[in-house]
Amino acid sequence: MIINVTEENFEKEVLQSDVPVLVDFWASWCSPCIIQGEILDAFANDIGTKKAKICKVDIDVERNLAYEYQIMSIPTLLTFNNGKVDQKSVGISNEGKLKNMLGLSE
Repeated sequence: MIINVTEENFEKEVLQSDVPVLVDFWASWCSPCIIQGEILDAFANDIGTKKAKICKVDIDVERNLAYEYQIMSIPTLLTFNNGKVDQKSVGISNEGKLKNMLGLSE
C-alpha cells in the first residue's frame, strides 16, 4: 500500500515510522514520475507493510515539503530511517535499487 503524505501527516507517517520509509516526490504532469509510480505500486505489493513503508508527496500540492527536502528534480526518492534521510535517488529506480535503498536486499 502506498500512502499519500501531506504536511499534516508527514511526521507521523515518515519521521516517526518504526520501519524504513521510501518517499517518492513526484508530480502528475511528470512522465517519468508516472513510470516510477507504476514500479512503486508493484514494489509496495511485493514487500508488504511490515518490512518498509512507501509514501508519495505531490510537489505541486506540498511545496513546503519539496522545499524542506531540497527537491530540484523529479522523480526524487528519499529513504528515511529513524526519522532521518538515509539515501537519495533522482530519476527512475528499478525494484532492485528500491530494495537496496531500503536495506531489503537478500
